[in-house]
Amino acid sequence: MSRLKEFYRADVVDAMMKKFSYKNKLAVPKLEKIVINMGLGEAKENPKVIENAVSDLTIISGQKPVVTKAKKSVAAFKVRTGMTIGCKVTLRGEKMYNFADRLINISLPRVRDFRGVSPDSFDGRGNYTLGIKEQIMFPEIQYDKIDKIRGMDIVIVTTAATDEEARELLTLMGMPFRK
Repeated sequence: MSRLKEFYRADVVDAMMKKFSYKNKLAVPKLEKIVINMGLGEAKENPKVIENAVSDLTIISGQKPVVTKAKKSVAAFKVRTGMTIGCKVTLRGEKMYNFADRLINISLPRVRDFRGVSPDSFDGRGNYTLGIKEQIMFPEIQYDKIDKIRGMDIVIVTTAATDEEARELLTLMGMPFRK
């Protein structure tokens, strides 16, 4: 069992039950899944970009990503239906908790001039979205081996009904929100 999952079970449940006065421990929100998405607009000119992005995402998440394809044709972006436009991975269970632990405790503090993540990136249903500008903030990625710096979106999906509950859950788990 990961350190973050142990911490989550003991301290977070008690604090959340007191603050939101839940009657049952099972009513306390928890992490459901973490989705990491990497959009690759340049993949239409250079198919090798997809292979490099898939290998980076595999190293970061510990799981093989799914290659995403365009659902519609968009002439302005020169994209046709079925073209490869990115990759994503959905983490659940132990891998999700391990990734969250590494993101919160190792990767985010490594960002230069880091003052915290935005507390306004909730969607209204208790899910949090975080945009990252470069994959080299993860210690697993070797700077010499990357071909291009790419960003990614990280979506943390919780079972919380409101943004306030989700914000409190992530704060208790150690997410460094900007003051």
